[in-house]
Amino acid sequence: MSSVREEGGLKAEPKERLDPRAKALWRIVGSFWALFLLALGSAGTVVLTLAGAPVYVGLLPVLGALALGVLIVGVIPAVLWRRWRYEVRETEIDLQRGLLKVRRTLVPMARVQHVDTQHGPLQRALGLSTVIFYTAAGPNQIPQLAAPVAAAVRDRIAELTKTQDEL
Repeated sequence: MSSVREEGGLKAEPKERLDPRAKALWRIVGSFWALFLLALGSAGTVVLTLAGAPVYVGLLPVLGALALGVLIVGVIPAVLWRRWRYEVRETEIDLQRGLLKVRRTLVPMARVQHVDTQHGPLQRALGLSTVIFYTAAGPNQIPQLAAPVAAAVRDRIAELTKTQDEL
């Protein structure tokens, strides 16, 4: 028996969210990119100023880099976190994610070949892990879960794939 909720014949959005610390991780990573963009923008400002461009034109690269930095660090992590959802059901794994374009993926449990958890240094520092499950079509993942939650999700998927193999 599946726990799928239906609204007008369509499956409802997955109900589980990523750990809120995902936003902090994405902001840290985004900060590195923002610093890189700021360095490029500053270099552009220096080049334009040395070339004799008016001050308002010379400031455009650094102001553009600052605007992108605000998006990368301040806005995008919150939007990504709000859009990322998942649900592990008896017969499938439902993933929903995206920034501008929201993508929904349903992976039949019978197609899952194996499942892992992994965490990088920043994830480990924040107590987060990623669940990766593999099918013949390639890997899918549920990122930025609290380490104990990731272990539980991994174990549940592994158990449900065994059940599917027995059918």
